[in-house]
Amino acid sequence: MISDQLGIEHLLREKYKLDNAFSVAQDVRRLLKGEPLDYVIGRVPFLGCHIDLSLKPFIPRPETEYWVNEVIRSLKARSGSLRVLDVFAGSGCIGIAVLKHLPNSHVTFAEKNPRFIEQIKINIKKNGIAAGRFCVVRSDIFKNIKGRFDVILANPPYVGAGNHVDLAVKEYEPRVAYYGGQNGLMAIRRFLKDAKPFVRPGGEIWMEHGAGQRREIRKLFLYSGYEDFLFHNDQYGRPRYVIIRNISRAA
Repeated sequence: MISDQLGIEHLLREKYKLDNAFSVAQDVRRLLKGEPLDYVIGRVPFLGCHIDLSLKPFIPRPETEYWVNEVIRSLKARSGSLRVLDVFAGSGCIGIAVLKHLPNSHVTFAEKNPRFIEQIKINIKKNGIAAGRFCVVRSDIFKNIKGRFDVILANPPYVGAGNHVDLAVKEYEPRVAYYGGQNGLMAIRRFLKDAKPFVRPGGEIWMEHGAGQRREIRKLFLYSGYEDFLFHNDQYGRPRYVIIRNISRAA
């Protein structure tokens, strides 16, 4: 327990770049009240990117980092420019990682919360993304999106009413970013219903989902006319994301 406390204090001293005992003590009190460490530190690493959390977006998870790394590995083999759409963008971590590691990419960030729109812009600037390589759009899923994309990346809210949620998440993280309605499928259903016209021929969709949702999402795919899809596990062996290919615009 003492070693954990010393480790936290070391992180906080590094945050302030000096031995500011008063500020460190304030942050320790925030931690003792249950606030997530990443919010207290104010940032989190994500695939070599620096993701600022000052406006309290949903904290990027290791499971998301895992599958986004798989996206990047998959797309590195592609030649020519890549148009990418990051839906439910939140902090912007997914699209920013793509921009950093794929120099031939252009990313459109779609996010409906104006606070998170500002957070995305902060993180784009902090990571030195050149102007002209991105577009940030305030949009409820596809509402204000135009054009078609080679890849659509989506991390929708998918926690249902019956799912366990840590107290720290309930009290500090934005509910709109993780709660997906009674069964957790509300946003996923809307996303899948409207996605097809925004995918270029030969394009694909990568979507994160809850560990227990595979069966219900498979039903949604079949109902919506998606035929070529493959589910994958995360680094912990749990069902976590799906890749959809050969997408026909016909339902």
